[in-house]
Amino acid sequence: QVQLVESGGGLVQAGGSLRLSCVASGRAFSSLGMGWFRQAPGKEREFVAHINWSGANTYYSDSVKGRFTISRDNAKNTVYLQMNSLKPEDTAVYYCAVYILSDPSYYNMPRNYHYWGQGTQVTVSS
Repeated sequence: QVQLVESGGGLVQAGGSLRLSCVASGRAFSSLGMGWFRQAPGKEREFVAHINWSGANTYYSDSVKGRFTISRDNAKNTVYLQMNSLKPEDTAVYYCAVYILSDPSYYNMPRNYHYWGQGTQVTVSS
């Protein structure tokens, strides 16, 4: 079993930056793919970014590509989401989660993730 705790959210002006962290418990972290999702009020949970177990492969939604960077430090059981050039439409609760499939082709589907964190609020003011 894996427990996830996100942090690093907050209020920032448009154009600013934040770095989210997700700390995982459990010895299997270094063998797991990880993802970041977000959910704005009244909207469905949306894929943001995915990183494979080694960090060698990353994937992003079109809406954040070029602005956000996902990374991980397996020695610290932590995955990060560096968010630059933030926009008001990035406002949401951000969640990290564990990817449960061996095939990386389905990284953008929430149903293929398990062990979700509690989320961290990101608010971008215009």
